Amino acid sequence: MDWGTLVATVSGGTLAVSGTVLADFLRNRREDGRGTGARRREVYIEFISAAGVCHSGLREIAQSDEADADRRTAARTALSEAGLYEARERLFIDATATVAGAGQAMFEHLRSLQRAVADGASLTSTAFHDAYHPYIGAVWRYRVAVREELEGRSLSPQAFGWEGWDGSDRCSVCRRTPAPAT
Repeated sequence: MDWGTLVATVSGGTLAVSGTVLADFLRNRREDGRGTGARRREVYIEFISAAGVCHSGLREIAQSDEADADRRTAARTALSEAGLYEARERLFIDATATVAGAGQAMFEHLRSLQRAVADGASLTSTAFHDAYHPYIGAVWRYRVAVREELEGRSLSPQAFGWEGWDGSDRCSVCRRTPAPAT
């Protein structure tokens, strides 16, 4: 028996099987990475969409003439019916720490807006705008965090000709409100 042929055959077979296993592992890892990115993108959009639905509901309540008790109930309902709590939980599970933090900040500002509306703030009131503009700023910071993570590209308010993300520089209500005297 020629041992050289046997060793060469076994070595060649081992290398071929190892190469196949390694290629399969790398392909699966790459596919898992694509799946993670797609899942995250879906969760990120779901979260900001639910926040948008809630925000729209709160704006409708702020325009209405409902009694205080009805406003409180309606404001709570706007948050729960938007599916925001569920979307936030999925965000915490799938998001990176940066995006989860930006999402939580956005959620907290939306809750502040909810409380202002529940307490009777109308669309044109200072109380509404004191909560609204920080929320809008947080929405944009969330978008920027998601964009940087998924695409590696940044975004600034200046790209739109704005001074800041919160929109107060473009708000007709806030521009009419005189600045407090110092």
